[in-house]
Amino acid sequence: MRTELYERAKKYPPEGGLLCTPQNRLALSSRSALERACIEGTILEAQAVRCVSDLSLEVELCDGIKGFIPREEVLYDPNPNAGPPRDIAILTRVGKPVCFKVLGFTPDGNALLSRREAQRECYEAYLYGLEPGDVIEAKVTHLEHFGAFCDIGCGYIALMTIDAISVSRISHPRDRLWCGMNILACVRSIDRETGRISISQRELLGTWLENAAKFQPGHTVAGIIRGVESYGVFIELTPNLAGLAEYTPDVEPGQSAAVYIKSINPARMKIKLVIVDVYNAPPGPPKKPQYVEGIAPGMHISYWRYSPPECEKVIETRFDP
Repeated sequence: MRTELYERAKKYPPEGGLLCTPQNRLALSSRSALERACIEGTILEAQAVRCVSDLSLEVELCDGIKGFIPREEVLYDPNPNAGPPRDIAILTRVGKPVCFKVLGFTPDGNALLSRREAQRECYEAYLYGLEPGDVIEAKVTHLEHFGAFCDIGCGYIALMTIDAISVSRISHPRDRLWCGMNILACVRSIDRETGRISISQRELLGTWLENAAKFQPGHTVAGIIRGVESYGVFIELTPNLAGLAEYTPDVEPGQSAAVYIKSINPARMKIKLVIVDVYNAPPGPPKKPQYVEGIAPGMHISYWRYSPPECEKVIETRFDP
């Protein structure tokens, strides 16, 4: 475990992680406490209550004191060629916790704040030192068809592409994740010139053998239909494991199924299934991911091989050069 990394990470959690801490509550309790936080450069959190006409954010502080984050102080981008933050990046902060540093106070007694400076410190003191393969905490903030955007510290966003969410294929990230969900991820890549960071989750969900060990031929279990092709139906048994059943008409991706396990073949990485029943599961969020035992923030993964040793097809991730 990279102990130093883990200790730094605790100081810079995804936004919302500091909001209810005793230290944060104390710092927001009075003008004198805010002044002390300003002098010490402490990162604080509070709720953004509105965006005013000049696209500055108003933040709820202690009684009688308002905080304002000017537009140019809302977002830090280490890319020297980056332009000003997009309006949507500011507007979508309303109603949510935002981190900030106190820069000073205006003549009317309100506080001038900077989310940008909080993110700068987080990037320079923590995120810049990450390496591919480092396991970190993240919070899902937005889902698109191509992937999930995740807060990996002080509102700094990393992308998890859809292929990095799990080995078992899915039609949309919402099949696995929801906004506000806290997850573990490993760093997939980091570009220190632009500051772009990508992350992955599939390496934390177990290998083919680890997942297949949960099942036995002759058992009937529940699964989720993920793909329907002319040659068969792909049925997910766990997020990192799917089997194939013979083509069946009138079934659709997203439906649940009871399936009989006909055979398990590690050499070919194949699980043959027989569909017993298909039904529509009640609506609700996806299940929380089940990570491999022992996985924790601060760990480092050098190499991960999903496919069994005897299988000719190799599915792997090499993190270290």
